[in-house]
Amino acid sequence: MKRRQFLQSGSIMSLPIFLGGLEVSAMGKSSLFNLVNNGDDRVLVLIQLNGGNDGLNMVIPLDQYSGLTQVRPTLVLPETSVLKMTDKTGLHPSMSGLHRLYQEEKLAVVQSVGYPNQNRSHFRSTDIWTSGSDADKFLSTGWAGRYLDQKYPGFPAAYPNTDCPDPFAITIGNVVSETCQGPSTNFSFTLADEASVKLVEETVAAANDGSCYSNEVDYIKNTIKQSNAYATTVLNAFDKGNNIVTYPDANANRLANQLKVVANLMSGGLGTKIYIVNLGGFDTHANQVNIGESEVGTHATLLNTLSEAIAVFMADCKALGINERLVGMTFSEFGRQIKANNSFGTDHGTAAPLIVFGDCVHQGVFGQNPEISADIAPQEGVPMQYDFRSVYASLLIDWLGASESEVRNVLYSEFQKIPFIKDCSLPSSTTVTQVDIEAILSPNPCSDYVRLSFFNTGKNVRISLLNALGAELEIPVNKSLAKEQHELTFPVSKYPSGSYFVRVAIDNTVRTLKFVKI
Repeated sequence: MKRRQFLQSGSIMSLPIFLGGLEVSAMGKSSLFNLVNNGDDRVLVLIQLNGGNDGLNMVIPLDQYSGLTQVRPTLVLPETSVLKMTDKTGLHPSMSGLHRLYQEEKLAVVQSVGYPNQNRSHFRSTDIWTSGSDADKFLSTGWAGRYLDQKYPGFPAAYPNTDCPDPFAITIGNVVSETCQGPSTNFSFTLADEASVKLVEETVAAANDGSCYSNEVDYIKNTIKQSNAYATTVLNAFDKGNNIVTYPDANANRLANQLKVVANLMSGGLGTKIYIVNLGGFDTHANQVNIGESEVGTHATLLNTLSEAIAVFMADCKALGINERLVGMTFSEFGRQIKANNSFGTDHGTAAPLIVFGDCVHQGVFGQNPEISADIAPQEGVPMQYDFRSVYASLLIDWLGASESEVRNVLYSEFQKIPFIKDCSLPSSTTVTQVDIEAILSPNPCSDYVRLSFFNTGKNVRISLLNALGAELEIPVNKSLAKEQHELTFPVSKYPSGSYFVRVAIDNTVRTLKFVKI
């Protein structure tokens, strides 16, 4: 169905209705469009995995199989079935599509991504991930919305215009993503597919005479004009765009068909910079695997859906000649606990790996595998290595061209830049060199104190102590230290027995080590 066939409708879904403070409407323009105007047409695709993804069942720590077998006897995969990426790390056997992308040097894994003081509520943790806030702060704006508003304060006045005609962000669905919420309005245009884009019949604007509600009526009329303008550019892109590769049936893979819309609009010349898609069902408290068949079950099906959706999308983008324009990232509100529960599932946890994909992504596994041993504390989650805002910062700087000062204003000042983006104009490389932090904890187990021995390879050193639930108990060091061997002793007698973690961040490198207090 083409644009001329669409019904000009007064459907309420075309109007800026309010849901939880977020406008479901076509909104936005940003400095990211300067990139398009300057010949840079890069696109960022965010894939939200709703429910809390079990990262230990997606990215398998092959060097921790003894521990996995003891704490996840009903979930652990046959080691021979794991799709190896490195000698130490592999993917779930249902993710052959993503494994091919890794072999083609188009995929990276960032290990143990989370935030200090993990909140295990679906709603609050999603708020934190989409707003980019600290765990104890409540923000009404999204991290992408703040970045865009920083460039274009006062939006949506005067947009769209000749220089910036397209929506800068699109959420595939019926509700805008909180990620794109700005201080006054959401920067995201929502659509489910081509048929969901409607044009609202515009009435003759009456003069604003200052009477009761005249300002509100004037706002609605202006919003309708803006929405229609964005809808028109989206429909034009659908007219001009195409999909070359055959996608799975929408009922078989809903995520693939969301990404199909993204490829269509990109190939149609739409200048949108950020697309948000989602896949639900990851709250796998029960029946995560089939009884006696750990390779199949609910989670395996979800991982296969994710893997095949990304693989067919990347194949389509390559066929369309737009493959070097995009980078994508997966994220979920939290990981799952390390121990399996008694229902063949897992409960809400802490950190988890995420996937970054695209032709301009360095192949590699960034960060170390979590330590998995038999002495797991009750409700223990995978400890954080990378703060999720460091992933956002790396994408904004290395992919979308933001300055470090802009990112500090939008996110937080202590981000670490992770080198998973490469320059596509240079010859292909295999893996990026990572600098590991040489660190040892002793004695371990301990009772009164624990000693950290490490070699400082950078300038600023931030050391934090976390418990098994991801709470940040103290930050004993956060300052510049000499580039030499250091030994620091931390008293722990005041803490109850259990599992704890020391996180060492040196400039852009990080390592998290476990110790047991007895």
